[in-house]
Amino acid sequence: MDKLIISCITTYARSCLLKCNCKVGSFNREQRLYATSISDRFPLSGVRILDLTRIVAGPYCTMILGDLGAEVLKIERPGTGDESRKWGPPFFEGTQESTYFSCVNRNKKSVCIDLKKGRQVIYDLIKECDVLVENYVPGPYASKPGYDVIAASVGGLMHITGPKDGPPCKVGVAMTDLATGLYAHGAIMAALLQRAKTNEGQWIQCDLLSTQVASLINVASNYLNAGKEATRWGSEHESIVPYESFPTKDGYLTVGTGSDAQFIALLRILELPQLADNKKFKTNTERVKNREELLHILRSEFKRKTNKEWMEVLADAPFPWGPVNSIGQVFDDPHIKNIGLVKEMEHATVGKVKLVGPPVIYSYAQNEARLPPPTLGQHTSEVLKELLKYSEATIKNLIHDKVIQ
Repeated sequence: MDKLIISCITTYARSCLLKCNCKVGSFNREQRLYATSISDRFPLSGVRILDLTRIVAGPYCTMILGDLGAEVLKIERPGTGDESRKWGPPFFEGTQESTYFSCVNRNKKSVCIDLKKGRQVIYDLIKECDVLVENYVPGPYASKPGYDVIAASVGGLMHITGPKDGPPCKVGVAMTDLATGLYAHGAIMAALLQRAKTNEGQWIQCDLLSTQVASLINVASNYLNAGKEATRWGSEHESIVPYESFPTKDGYLTVGTGSDAQFIALLRILELPQLADNKKFKTNTERVKNREELLHILRSEFKRKTNKEWMEVLADAPFPWGPVNSIGQVFDDPHIKNIGLVKEMEHATVGKVKLVGPPVIYSYAQNEARLPPPTLGQHTSEVLKELLKYSEATIKNLIHDKVIQ
């Protein structure tokens, strides 16, 4: 499966950092140049990341680090770059720049280097970085390409996702990739914190399959401790009733009652007080046993009104509920608009680009979309000249020899 190899870069053993069994030694901050420092309010200001990853999991991880102020050098293959650059349509109008690539590659500098011809350039960059992130896969699955949907298949997620009597389904976005990127980002932050205490770097491994299995949470615990094999439940919950998306006159509305008090409140709003006295529905345990009878009643009731009508009826409900929104409705939601989650940036070739910004807000620290997704090789010469102090002649020769772009 797709594996991220994350190394807190130190001053020794640089030549083996691209190998799966890389080792790192002690760290001496004075022996390398500081990364571009933007503001002390960015937690990772002064930290430089060498990013050799592509597709989703790795780029998502390094984008989060970039949002927090790290300088991210995205190493790409000359000519083609990250495969997701071509994952379209859709493309930005009038270009071959995919909208897919833009969603996980803001706050990065694109540096195009042929990894075979330009090995020395990579080594030189490593000397000036704190962290190396790559996904060149070691281990028993080294020869197997690792996409999110494969990990979701092998790791059980597709087995538990989909309609009760239907085929397995993949989740609408690459959740296993995203979860792996989040695990990796947290691991890097922890390793950087530990390095500040011990002056020691380390090798971190995160892979899609392990992440997916770890993300099975209660489903895994049910099997490991009670021998219970999982099945697909659609939008229903195996252990809580009612807890699902109910069809309405014009869409779907999701309601979850996690306590007996919330269930009684639902019955009061639906004007079904007689059900509260029914022994079959008194407790959640009984409701789970008699789910089909109860859900038949509730589903019929919810079909009586439109989503908008139900939203008015449920406005002050003490239990969680929400409409199943289309993506257009998501970005038209007043809360999403109010918090300014969507950011607009000026891109070098496509003009204005809209991105979903960081969802985390700090009371003091900054966490922002500062730089638009880079064009292929946009920063190659800049990085080699300013960071590595390569001469213009050296850079021209590297371009001529197709080592860089």
